Amino acid sequence: MWTDPARAASPDIGVNVGLLVASATAPGTFASSLAPRSTLDQGLVTALSTGLHYLLTLGAQDTLQALAELATRPGLTPAEQLARHRTLTLIADLAAVPLGFGLRQALPTRPGEPVLRGLLRQTGWRFAVTGLGGALFTGARAGADRVDARLGAGGRIAGFPLAVPVGLALAYLLERRRVRGLGEQDEQVDPAESAAPLRSLGLAAGATGALVGAAYAEHELATWLGRRLAAMLPGGPLLWRLAGHAACLGGLAVASSSVWSRAMHRIEAGTSHESPVFGSGADRHWTGSTMSGGQGSLVPWDTLGREGRRHVLAHVHPQPVADRPEGVPDLSIETVMGEPAKATPIQVYVGLDSAATPRERVDLALAELERTGAFDRSVLMLVSPTGTGYVNYVAVAAAEYLTRGDIATVTLQYSKRPSPLSLGMVAGAREQNRLLWLRILDRLRESAGPRPKVVLFGESLGAHTSQDVFLHWGTLGLSTLGIDRALWIGTPYASGWMHQLSDRARLDVQSDLVAVVNDFGQFEDVVAERGSKPRYVLVSHDNDGVTKFGLDLLATAPGWLGRDRPEVEEVDGASPRGIPSGMRWRPITTFFQSLVDMKNAQAPGPFRAWAHDYRADLPRFVSEVFELPASPEQMSAVEAALRRRESTREELFSRKAATGG
Repeated sequence: MWTDPARAASPDIGVNVGLLVASATAPGTFASSLAPRSTLDQGLVTALSTGLHYLLTLGAQDTLQALAELATRPGLTPAEQLARHRTLTLIADLAAVPLGFGLRQALPTRPGEPVLRGLLRQTGWRFAVTGLGGALFTGARAGADRVDARLGAGGRIAGFPLAVPVGLALAYLLERRRVRGLGEQDEQVDPAESAAPLRSLGLAAGATGALVGAAYAEHELATWLGRRLAAMLPGGPLLWRLAGHAACLGGLAVASSSVWSRAMHRIEAGTSHESPVFGSGADRHWTGSTMSGGQGSLVPWDTLGREGRRHVLAHVHPQPVADRPEGVPDLSIETVMGEPAKATPIQVYVGLDSAATPRERVDLALAELERTGAFDRSVLMLVSPTGTGYVNYVAVAAAEYLTRGDIATVTLQYSKRPSPLSLGMVAGAREQNRLLWLRILDRLRESAGPRPKVVLFGESLGAHTSQDVFLHWGTLGLSTLGIDRALWIGTPYASGWMHQLSDRARLDVQSDLVAVVNDFGQFEDVVAERGSKPRYVLVSHDNDGVTKFGLDLLATAPGWLGRDRPEVEEVDGASPRGIPSGMRWRPITTFFQSLVDMKNAQAPGPFRAWAHDYRADLPRFVSEVFELPASPEQMSAVEAALRRRESTREELFSRKAATGG
C-alpha cells in the first residue's frame, strides 16, 4: 500500500511555501502607482495580489512534490518514504531555482512580444520563487526542530508558524537591496497621498484570510480526490492531486460562467428600459426631425436604448427655445457663438435593438443619413460609442457649436454593457464600423456635389473599436477610407493599432500625421516642433489607468514603466504629465494596482481634465484637430457653455434616476 507523503508531512509544505511567498510579496502591494488609493482599494490590492501569489505558489509546489513522488521507491516503510520524499522535495526545490531563473533569462522582455512568451517567462520565475521559498522553509523548519531539541522545548518552538515571518524577512532583505541599487532615485511615498496602512492591512488580512481559507479547503478537497484516484488508478496521490486541482478549477469556471451570464442579462435589461428626462411623452418632442427617434425618423424611439435617447436629447439647439423646461438654460448656438446658426445639427443614432443584424443596422444608418440630408453638411462626424452606447456630450456639442450647427454625426451601438464588460464585442464593433464607413465612402465618391469633411471621434472603448478598423493598416488606412481628421481620447491599452503606431519599421505608418499627447500644451509643442498639425490625435492622460491597464501586466513589464519614463509634472488646467518614479513592475501586484487605477480613473467627478475624464480638454482639441476655427472670445464662451451644459445634464439625468423616472 502507498503511504501518502503529503499526509504524513505535517504541516503540509505546499501550504507553508504558499504563505511564505505571499508574505514576501505583501509589502510591495503598498508601493505607489498612477494615483492614490483608498483604504478599501489598498486592502483589495493586497488581498488579491497575495491571494493569487499563494494559489500559484501552492500549485507550483504541489507540482514539484508530485515530481519528487515519482522518484520515491515503493516497498519502503512509511518513515523511510517520508524521509526520502522530503529529501527529494528539497532537491526538486533547489533544482527549480536555477532552472526557473534560467528560463526567465532566456526569454527577455521584448516590445510587443506574444503573450505566450511572457507566460513562459513568468512560469520560470514562479517555479524559481517557489523552489527558493520551499528551500527557505525547509531550512527554517529544520533549524526550529534543532533549536527545539537542544532547548528541550517539547515541540513549542518547532510548532511555531514560520512561513509568514520568514516571508516578511525575505521581503525586507530584497527591498533593502533594491533601495541600495536605486540610491537617491528610490521612491518617497507621501503619507498624505497613501491609504492608511494599518486599516488597509486589516482589510487585506481579512480578505486574504478568506481567500487562503477557501484555497486551503480546495487544497484539502484536491488532496482527498488525489488519494481516492490513486487507490483506483496507477500513480501516486500527489500526482493525482493535480487532477483534483484541475477539477476544482473547472467547477469554479462553470459556476462563474453562469453567474456572469445572469449578471450581463440584468445589465443589458437596465440599459434598455424607458427613462423619460423631461416627462412622459415630452422627450420625443425635444428631438426634432434631424434627430434619430424624432419626427419622421426611420429609427424607432424605443429602440435607441437609454444612452441613445440621452444622446439625441443633448443636442445643441440652433436658436433660443422659448418654452424650455424648468432649469434648462439658453445655451443655443446663436446665444453662445454670438452669431446666427447655419443649420440645425443632425444626429443619427442606431441602437443595438434598432435592427437585428450589423448589416441591417448599417443599412438603417445610411437611410437615416439620407433622410436627414447629412451628406449636404460641411462636416460628417463618425462616432464610435463606449460599451453602453454612451457618446461624449461635450465632444459632440463642441463640434456643433464650432460648426454653427452645420454638422451631422452618426453612431452605431454595438453593446449595452459597461466598457470593461464589452471587451468581447470589439471584433463585432470593428466590422460594423468598417462596413458603415466603407458604405459612406462609396456614397461620397458617387456624389457630384461638395464633399463634407469626414472626421472621426472615439472615447475609451469607442476609441479602441474605431481604431481597430485600421488595424494592420497604420495611418494609411485612415486616408484610404477618406478620414480627414480623427480625435481619440482615453484609448485603452489593449488597442493594437495604437501600439502599431510606435513601430518605426512599419511602412504604413506616417509618423508626422499622428500624435499621442497628454494635454493641449503638449499638442501645441508638437505642432511647433513639426511645423504642421497632426491629422490624427490620441489624447491619453499619463495618470489614466484605462490607457495603461492590460492583461499582459500579469506576465510582462510594460514599456511605460521603463527607465526613460518622464517625471511627474503638474500642468495648470490639465491632467499631470509623467509616471511616478517610484512605481515599478511587480508580477501580479502591478496588475491589481493598475486594475484599481483603471477603476478609480473612471469615477465620476467635477468637470476637469483628470485621469479618464477628458471633458475639459475637448473644446480646444475639437477646434484644432478638426480645424473648426473660433475667436478667443467664442472659444471661452463655448467652454463656459459646455461646463454649464454638463452640470445641467447631470442634474436632469440624476434627478430622473433618483425618482425612478
